[in-house]
Amino acid sequence: MTTPTLDETKVAAFAQRMTDTLNDAFLAFMISIGHQTSLFDTMAHLPPATSEDIARAAGLQERYVREWLGAMVTGRIVAYDPAQKTYVLPAEHAASLTRAAGTNNLATFMLFASCIGAVEPQVVQCFRNGGGVPYAAYGRFHEIMRAFSSQILDATLIEKTLPLMPGLIDRLQRGIDVLDVGCGSGHAINLMGRAFPKSRFTGYDFSEEPLGVARAEASEWGLTNAKFFAQDVAAMADRERFDFITAFDAIHDQAKPRKVLAGIAAALRPDGTFLMVDDRASSYLHENLDHPLGPYLYAVSTMHCMTVSLALDGEGLGTVWGEQKACELLAEARLAEIIVHTQPGDVFNNYYVSRRT
Repeated sequence: MTTPTLDETKVAAFAQRMTDTLNDAFLAFMISIGHQTSLFDTMAHLPPATSEDIARAAGLQERYVREWLGAMVTGRIVAYDPAQKTYVLPAEHAASLTRAAGTNNLATFMLFASCIGAVEPQVVQCFRNGGGVPYAAYGRFHEIMRAFSSQILDATLIEKTLPLMPGLIDRLQRGIDVLDVGCGSGHAINLMGRAFPKSRFTGYDFSEEPLGVARAEASEWGLTNAKFFAQDVAAMADRERFDFITAFDAIHDQAKPRKVLAGIAAALRPDGTFLMVDDRASSYLHENLDHPLGPYLYAVSTMHCMTVSLALDGEGLGTVWGEQKACELLAEARLAEIIVHTQPGDVFNNYYVSRRT
């Protein structure tokens, strides 16, 4: 067998890429910790400060903060003055790392790394034996998903997303029936319930854990027009009950997405509107080569969205089912007049608006 001649320049370049990947993978965990401990938020309001000053301002242990700062400095996220032994978070970096950044806060995404990393051994076994990893294996998933989705919903839902559908705001103000399918912690329902007190809002999710959070928020806000129910959304029996139905990043990881969409179509009143928010991507791999989050989306799909569907003997569409497949399934469910919107402030999702035929 002839040994291939290697291009040593390419070998070195790829080895460097792997080194960068290793560093960035572990840096993601440190960014997650910086978000969870509010270190980025604290540093954004501080002048150049020592590790002692930063730890004191954040209410944290200095030794841990100092080691974390080492990762931030070598990762080129925090600037360091060795003469003064002070650290500063540049404003340009804070714009992507703090809660004040709203939808631009990319630190929230890093929380998924530790969550899905915890099930890696189980996913490896699925590669060998088939099947999938169930939702119950993801201990913090609902908490993390709520933090991630809330920052987008708070910034866009009422002022930007709902106006995509002409006349909807007026109808919500007069009073209509609304359902959110796969509502999770119910934040979208509660936001709409607070904004439109004359309308009636219902949330369905299969898990009681996030529904408890949804009900607690509704109670805290004094909402009487928001209700939440445990429901297998593939077995919905509602018929012509709702004027407006939403699904936020919920369809692609369903075990039976076609049944869910057919149930949504049946639950809509004549001329009712369905809003489906889902990951922005193509259904064709070659069209995702330049996607800014391509590796992330396929990895999250492998580690969560696809496998939780397969765990229920489901279709396993995965995160990157893509716009073409999404439109195909909507049409198959007799949801027509499909319009695909994008949203300023949300680089991650497509907004599919369709109507019952």
